Amino acid sequence: MDTSNEQYILKINCPATSGIVATITSCLASQQCYISELAQFDDEFTGQFFMRSVFRFNKGATGDIDALQRELTALAGGFDMQWQLFRSTQPTRVLLMVSKFDHCLTDLLYRHRKGELEMQITAIVSNHLDLRGMAEREGIRFIYLPVTKDTKAQQEAELMRIVQETQTDLVVLARYMQILSDDLCRQLSGRAINIHHSFLPGFKGAKPYHQAYDRGVKLIGATAHYVTSDLDEGPIIEQEVQRVDHTYLPDSLVAIGRDTETVALSKALKYHLEHRVFINQDKTVIFR
Repeated sequence: MDTSNEQYILKINCPATSGIVATITSCLASQQCYISELAQFDDEFTGQFFMRSVFRFNKGATGDIDALQRELTALAGGFDMQWQLFRSTQPTRVLLMVSKFDHCLTDLLYRHRKGELEMQITAIVSNHLDLRGMAEREGIRFIYLPVTKDTKAQQEAELMRIVQETQTDLVVLARYMQILSDDLCRQLSGRAINIHHSFLPGFKGAKPYHQAYDRGVKLIGATAHYVTSDLDEGPIIEQEVQRVDHTYLPDSLVAIGRDTETVALSKALKYHLEHRVFINQDKTVIFR
């Protein structure tokens, strides 16, 4: 089968040592692969090496992806290497979670419809019914999971059942206003993104933009990060800020905040969908 028109993305991380790049590029060359993009980073503080490669099989070659994977597996042991291989034609399966605010969901659906976000939306899950019509207009399955203190554990178990049933790869909290349990955060480790309505670290609790107004801030922002059991402390993927001054009233800050949230979340999601993000302890490495 001629696979020369299909691109693949290879992600690698391992302890930093000599010979990694030469070994991997030689491996790809031996399998008749053409590398169209290569990025690497050596973190001197963590001692970890990260590499992202985009490649295709040479034109006219009968590409054997199984043989390539076997060779990568054999090489991985010598470098204590973790690797992932993705087909560019296989979109990430994404489940979106929302509550009542619609701006992030609206933005993601628009970008998806315009082809900016290559993903397959498996469902929209919400603890409220406010945005059901939006999901139905897009022809997307809407799942209502109301959460109370007494039903939280049961509904989180149902959420994980839905994630497994739909073969969801990534969960996006697009202003889902519920705190996930430690157990659920562990189950979704590395595959759940949240948008936080502040430039972290920032004002916590209710009405963050009003708190910002009371403190006379000069910058407001939003932070997209991976979900962890430490509330709003997960590895940061993207941040967006805008400058303000004393003339901005709370409603103006809220409006600007909506813009920063949509931009930060869409950028973070795009980086993840394009397999550009590596989790590096409490941080991320992103090859833009």
